[in-house]
Amino acid sequence: MTGMPAVVLLLSDARLPAGGHAHSAQIEAAAAAGLVDTVDDLFTFLRGRLARGGAQAAAFAAAACVQAVRDPLRWDALDAELDARTPSPAIRASSRHQGRTLVRAASTAWPSVALTALARQPGGPHHPLVVGCIAGATGCTPVEAALVAAYLSVSGPASAAVRLLGLDPLSVNAGIAQLASDIDAVATEAATYADGPPADLPSSSAPLVDLLAEDHATWEVRLFAS
Repeated sequence: MTGMPAVVLLLSDARLPAGGHAHSAQIEAAAAAGLVDTVDDLFTFLRGRLARGGAQAAAFAAAACVQAVRDPLRWDALDAELDARTPSPAIRASSRHQGRTLVRAASTAWPSVALTALARQPGGPHHPLVVGCIAGATGCTPVEAALVAAYLSVSGPASAAVRLLGLDPLSVNAGIAQLASDIDAVATEAATYADGPPADLPSSSAPLVDLLAEDHATWEVRLFAS
């Protein structure tokens, strides 16, 4: 059988107990600020997220996919480079929280030497690195690892928006389908960085998202962890 490995579908599945449902990727803060209220608003937000944070996550997932095969015991460089490209402490904490949760699920489903080593990162590993590590350890390609990370960067906040704002789920899913070619393009571009040194991986800043994340972290009452 040829085609996409089933593990790619499993990693992209919202039913995987990886903790993503607890995070809105700043949708909750954007809604409170009046930036996201309608389906059109949501997809303006998601296009920006895909082009910035999604592209960065995809590149690091692709690099981690290669690392899991090439040198599965050494993750410090990739971890440090992603940390340096994530200026918001709240977003760094969210990424590591989701990474730890995905490690717990993956350690049962896809145990590997690479995943065990990555899990030892202080504070827990960043989520895109865990995605890429699992992909590499299970025989996926860097493009496939990047595709998962790029897709999750929009599907997670889209699901959160449906729950938070009561948006029509059919319209939201139709919008995700319309983003398919953009997701593919981001993943293809991200994979071109997979074989290079970690210092050459792209950095995609989004200052407004960082500010929303920091504000959200101060709320005493909130629906989502981030």
